[in-house]
Amino acid sequence: MINPFKHFARPGLFLFDAETAHGLSIAGLKSSLMPKCRLTDDPRLAQVVAGLRFPNPLGMAAGYDKNAEVPDELLGLGFGFAEVGTLTPKPQGGNAKPRIFRLVSDEGVINRLGFNNAGHAAALVRLKARQGKSGIVGVNIGANKDSADRVADYVAGIRSFYSVASYFTANISSPNTPGLRDLQAKDSLAELLDAVLAARDDEAQKAARRVPVFLKIAPDLTEEGMDDIAEVVLARALDGLIVSNTTLARDGLKDTRFAGEAGGLSGKPLFAKSTAVLAGMRHRLGKNLPLIGVGGVSSAETALEKIRAGADLVQLYSCMIYEGPGLAAEIVKGLSKTLDQQGLSSLSELRDSRVDHWRSLKV
Repeated sequence: MINPFKHFARPGLFLFDAETAHGLSIAGLKSSLMPKCRLTDDPRLAQVVAGLRFPNPLGMAAGYDKNAEVPDELLGLGFGFAEVGTLTPKPQGGNAKPRIFRLVSDEGVINRLGFNNAGHAAALVRLKARQGKSGIVGVNIGANKDSADRVADYVAGIRSFYSVASYFTANISSPNTPGLRDLQAKDSLAELLDAVLAARDDEAQKAARRVPVFLKIAPDLTEEGMDDIAEVVLARALDGLIVSNTTLARDGLKDTRFAGEAGGLSGKPLFAKSTAVLAGMRHRLGKNLPLIGVGGVSSAETALEKIRAGADLVQLYSCMIYEGPGLAAEIVKGLSKTLDQQGLSSLSELRDSRVDHWRSLKV
């Protein structure tokens, strides 16, 4: 079946640089030019994670809707949830342009955006305006590049958005803010999570509503690094882990024009590495802690493979650049079709069925 986006719209969109094209896609969603997806909820796909009921397991990852401009429009494309951000307390412009590069032959993307966003206050206005609407919208929080106290920035994110967030993600794994990944080190992570979870518990008491907190980690971790994260996480009331952010690795790329650009690599080239780390964390954390698999999800089959490797939910972003706005609905339909073919009553029956396979891979 011909994908109209790939054959007609994408060539025109790719005439623009990647960041301009991204802005055009946001404008398109705002203008309602993109038709809404008419999916019927399949109860077999619904997942209850951290007390939230997700109508299907597919979410839009952070990084697309950095300023919380179009979360409801994203839900209208068929996503079961949308994550906005990364949001920092103060507005910041990010790194110098150009800072997004398409690796077309690899269907990958390298970015070194650097948490460019309009800050907490601007996003909060938008998220307050959608209060009362249905749909799960998570808020991804980070620290300003010039912050004197990065832990305090994450705490500020919890307090700023507590009334409007369905869940929070503490993003400590972007490679584009110098020193940020140092927060994944054992002692630093313990300090961060203790402060963030204390702020969440304080706000929960005041609001009589407990908002889940997830942690987003990098795919470039050593075995010892994964051990340390698992130890810190299991000792605390964290609600889940998102695996993973972009990678600094450049193994096996075909692109010769942009492969050497600095930044984090995402899209199809990230799939194997991120899925192996996902399975490694599932093995370390046991069966109960929710995991969200991200990295290279481009089809129903790759989404299913994340679930087989230990994910309860999955997210995508970069592959939509190549497949178009219909990708979410296509994947959700494909998940239902797989359940039909295998005679399964719930998608959860497939979780963890290939953990051992994926964690044994050296990628």
